[in-house]
Amino acid sequence: MDDGVTAVQAEPGLAEAAQLFKILGNESRLWLLRLIGARPCTVGELAEQTQMSQPLVSQPLRSLRQGGLVSAVRHGKEVTYAITNTHVTHVVTDALAHVLEEPAQGSH
Repeated sequence: MDDGVTAVQAEPGLAEAAQLFKILGNESRLWLLRLIGARPCTVGELAEQTQMSQPLVSQPLRSLRQGGLVSAVRHGKEVTYAITNTHVTHVVTDALAHVLEEPAQGSH
């Protein structure tokens, strides 16, 4: 293996997993995923819960939707967002648990 690319290509799903982590690598998107993971929400509900303006909520929602992490269903003028796959909520929950846990004794 000359430059490591072959090793990465030999492991199915690594490129897709890396793309998932790119999408998750934003605090606003993580926060919205946490809220939508609890229950489907409209943009207005998310704006109210986060104290962010609707445009500031809509942009990360667009990224989450393009990444296939949330779906959008229109009901008249409102759009309700829902998680498309609960694995994503588990990844976010596990990441939060990891960063909030107490460091082990003797670790650096």
